[in-house]
Amino acid sequence: MRIARWTHQHTVGEGFVIDDRVVAFGDGATVADVLAAGLDAAHDAYERILQDGTAVTAGIPLTDVALLSPVVPASIRDFVTFEEHVEGVSAGVEGKSHVAPEWYEAPTFYFTNPHTVLASGEELHPPVTERLDFELELAAVIGAAPDGAEANLAPEDAASVIFGYTIMNDWSARDLQAREMKVRLGPAKGKDFGTVLGPWIVTADEFDQYLDDDGFLAIRAAVRVNGELIGEDLVSNMGWPFPELVAYASRNSRVVPGDVLGSGTVGNGGCLGELWGRNQGLVPPPLQPGDEVAMTIEGIGEIVNRIGAPVPAPEIPPARRRTRARTR
Repeated sequence: MRIARWTHQHTVGEGFVIDDRVVAFGDGATVADVLAAGLDAAHDAYERILQDGTAVTAGIPLTDVALLSPVVPASIRDFVTFEEHVEGVSAGVEGKSHVAPEWYEAPTFYFTNPHTVLASGEELHPPVTERLDFELELAAVIGAAPDGAEANLAPEDAASVIFGYTIMNDWSARDLQAREMKVRLGPAKGKDFGTVLGPWIVTADEFDQYLDDDGFLAIRAAVRVNGELIGEDLVSNMGWPFPELVAYASRNSRVVPGDVLGSGTVGNGGCLGELWGRNQGLVPPPLQPGDEVAMTIEGIGEIVNRIGAPVPAPEIPPARRRTRARTR
């Protein structure tokens, strides 16, 4: 099943993508409602619509709608799970390829901004940056657990809360990111200006055919800039399968319907930063206004976004040196 959100004649719709049409859930239900009800309930709703043939014929052709992000995220965790990506980026940042021993110990992630999510087809207006980059990722979307569990999930139970998957592009301003990471916190403004999710959510059961013997999704991911292939990889090159990412995210915490968990950038050119490290220079060049970035992941489809003009922001003064006086 494919789950989508869209606009048509200035109205937001939410529902299923069936063949070449979008069909509303009905009864005012939203994607958030469907995620909260869980995958079994979504299948039941889908079957009811298929049995009512008029519901499908009354749907709207995909060509007549503008797709939105398929989910309004409750939160977005972005992992870093591809060893090859870490090797390349570290070569650019540290001057040599290096994977910290701590990377192997646990699937590290950061939280990014759920309020700057874009859809496929939307133009990105980045901050002023000299090193604009993309990041090709697969993202899991969390739904309701059959037993209601949200915290301290075991890896063998965590698969049941994965409702489906979508494509994720974690835009990055590498020069801004490099500065703030020297403070040993972040990333922050190097990342939080835009994340693309789309074009829809494909339910997790559709990917059972791609699971390898170790539980990894052996699906192909590729990215092109202005039609030129920049990177491609198998998602199964992750260091951990998705249920283990979900389990780790829930450790002493909670994962709830609407949470989005990014795989981290795939290897073999999943971002320019990796290639800059391997090539020891800005080859291929950073993204520029007018460039078009297209990402495809097997079993899902494609997202396409164009780079728009950067948006200058008001200056913030540097820190003031203070006296450290303890009394007034």
